[in-house]
Amino acid sequence: MTAGAGSTAGRKVRLALAGAGAARAALAGAGALTARPAGAAWRRTNYAGRPVTLLGGPALALSATASAVLGAPAGTRAAAAVVGAVSGAVGAYDDLAGARPEQARDKGLAGHFAALRAGRVSAGAVKVAGIGAAAAVAAVLTRRGTGPGALVDGVLTTGLVAGTANLVNLLDLRPGRAGKAGVLAAAAGIGGPAGALVAGPLGATLAVLPADLGEQVMLGDAGANALGALLGLRLAAIPARASRSVLLAGVVGLTLASEKVSFTKVIEATPGLRELDLLGRRTS
Repeated sequence: MTAGAGSTAGRKVRLALAGAGAARAALAGAGALTARPAGAAWRRTNYAGRPVTLLGGPALALSATASAVLGAPAGTRAAAAVVGAVSGAVGAYDDLAGARPEQARDKGLAGHFAALRAGRVSAGAVKVAGIGAAAAVAAVLTRRGTGPGALVDGVLTTGLVAGTANLVNLLDLRPGRAGKAGVLAAAAGIGGPAGALVAGPLGATLAVLPADLGEQVMLGDAGANALGALLGLRLAAIPARASRSVLLAGVVGLTLASEKVSFTKVIEATPGLRELDLLGRRTS
C-alpha cells in the first residue's frame, strides 16, 4: 500500500468514526426527547406491536448528511448537503403528516396519484416532489461538461438520487432491514476517489443499527430517504455512464415491482436473504 493510499484509507476510517460518533450523540438526544411531550408525535407501534420512536430517522439523517459533506469531493459537497438535508426534512414531514387518519390510504405511487385525482396532495407526494427537486439540484451542482451527454448524465443523477432514496425507504418495513441494505451499499461504494462520501454515512448507519434491530427506534422516511439519497449520489459519481444506466434501470425495476410484489414475502422465501434479514433481530 502506498503512502497516499494509506492516507486515504485512514481518512475514510476517521470519517466513519465521526459519523458513528455524531449518530450516537443524536440518538442520545432522541432518547431524551422521546420521553417528553414533544416526542409524542414521533411515537409509533411497529409491526410486532412494540412501541418505537421515529426519532432514530432524524438522528441518522443529520449525522449521515453532515459526515457525507465532510467526506465528499469538493465538487460534490453542496450536492450532498442538499440531497441529505432535503430528503431528511421532507421524509420527516411525511413521517408526521402521513400518520394522520385522512392520509391512511395515500401509500405508494398508486396512492399518491389517487389522492391527486381526488384533489388532495398527500404528504407522500410532497416528499416525492421535494426529493425529486433536490435530486435535480444535485444533478446541476455535479454536472459534467455540456451538450447532450451532460443532459443524459443529469437525468441519470436525478434518477439515481431520487430512486435510491425511495428504494431504501421501501425496505424500512422490518427492524434493521433498511439499515443493513445501507451498510452493504455504502461498504460496496467506499472505494475510489468518491468513496469518502459514504464513509461517514456508513459509520452513522452502523451506530444506529443496534437500536433499530432492538426495536427501540425506526428509521422512518426521514432516515431511510436521507441515507438512500446519499447512497444514490455515490452511485451517480461512478465514471462509466453505462454502469450508471444499468444501476438506474435496476432501481426503477425494483421500485415498480414493489407496487405489485411484497418485498417482505420475497425476502422471507429466499434463503440467504431470509437469514440476513433476521440477523440481530429480536425474537418474537
